[in-house]
Amino acid sequence: MSQICFDTFTTAAQRVASATEDAASPAAQHVFTRFYADGARATAQNCDAETQAGRSLGTLHGVCITIKDNIDVAGETTMAGGVVCDGETPALLDAPAVQRLRDAGAVVLGKTNMSEFAFSGVGINPHHGTPVNPADTLHTRVPGGSSSGAAVSVALGLAEVGICTDTGGSIRIPAALCGLVGYKGTQVRIPRTGVMELSRSLDTVGSITRSVRGCLAVDAVMSQQPLPTDAAHLKGLRFAVPQTLMLDDVDATVAQAFSYSLKLIHEAGAQVVEIPFKALGDIAALSMPGGFSPIESYAAHHARLERGADRIDPRVVARMMLGKGISAQDYLELHNRRQAWIAEAQQTLQGFDAMLCPTVPMVAPLIEPLIKDDEAFFKVNRLLLRNPAAINYMDGCSWSLPCQEAGQLPVGLMVSGLAGHDAHLARVVLALENLMNSLLR
Repeated sequence: MSQICFDTFTTAAQRVASATEDAASPAAQHVFTRFYADGARATAQNCDAETQAGRSLGTLHGVCITIKDNIDVAGETTMAGGVVCDGETPALLDAPAVQRLRDAGAVVLGKTNMSEFAFSGVGINPHHGTPVNPADTLHTRVPGGSSSGAAVSVALGLAEVGICTDTGGSIRIPAALCGLVGYKGTQVRIPRTGVMELSRSLDTVGSITRSVRGCLAVDAVMSQQPLPTDAAHLKGLRFAVPQTLMLDDVDATVAQAFSYSLKLIHEAGAQVVEIPFKALGDIAALSMPGGFSPIESYAAHHARLERGADRIDPRVVARMMLGKGISAQDYLELHNRRQAWIAEAQQTLQGFDAMLCPTVPMVAPLIEPLIKDDEAFFKVNRLLLRNPAAINYMDGCSWSLPCQEAGQLPVGLMVSGLAGHDAHLARVVLALENLMNSLLR
């Protein structure tokens, strides 16, 4: 794929200079945990010299990207939005995904803020502050998490791409709340080596950009498995709209945007079929006693908890501790129940081109009440994670597309498929993006 989905009107050096200036602005406060001004400038100058010589470094030549703080960059300790890792051994190498991006000509601007250890869909960080959602200039709203800084770096125009991870919605939630495109592929597509673990069963590497084609270009580099870039014809496609769980507690703005999106899809000639999909309501019970994220994160981080729990976000500690003391028998049974559930989901969705639902059931809430009130925080966190986390449980592939009308707070349309259906879903999402863009004009 060519670079046409990114900025080709300015030089890489100009984009880096602009990003460096804007990164110091009040709007960008708390976006970065590290900013590589000198390194990005040098890389950009090299890109521009190659351009002048008529050469290209790759499909991401001169594209400015940011890296989530839980992904290894050589020579640095990976902090994952926290402070407890300070003093640990620095990474010897870039994560493979990062190295592939550099090899394709990308310019790495810096590492972005996040919910500590990626364990929240809200995006609040008590150590480094919380990036403010740029979609509302009158109110300070959450950006969504855990990839908060990644999304805001793109929403502010500092970067063209935010590289991030998704365990229960950490790409799609901030993409939805900030009015961007986010893609979480089937887990095995992109190597997770060099990514600090939250849940090895659910963690996925992906990206946030302003367009489907942008995500596809980045995915092609990180996965080394390019997906189709030709849009499907909507006429005749079949979309499942589950009536269990995914539409519960949806606020008025999201309900209106989702309903109108379905209307447009239907008018374009696609079939929109409401299905019960009652198995979605079983995930919480099947995840007892702890669920993959608490169990696997406790296993990954127990030594950090033992030596410095007082230096970790108490809300993160509380969730990790749910995984303490879970037996091997319980953990293996959790896997068995998940595999049986996935088989049922595959049968339910057979014959559909994708499943549609709101990415999250609300527009971005205000930051301050969630900082002050644990009960309010955990309620919002559960709601934000609910829909996208179901797709991680399914090991599906999933996109969030902006679907609000012009002038409205951002709303995400989540378009999801089964594991391994990334290629077909890419063609479907390209067609849906064209349709949804008519709302934003």
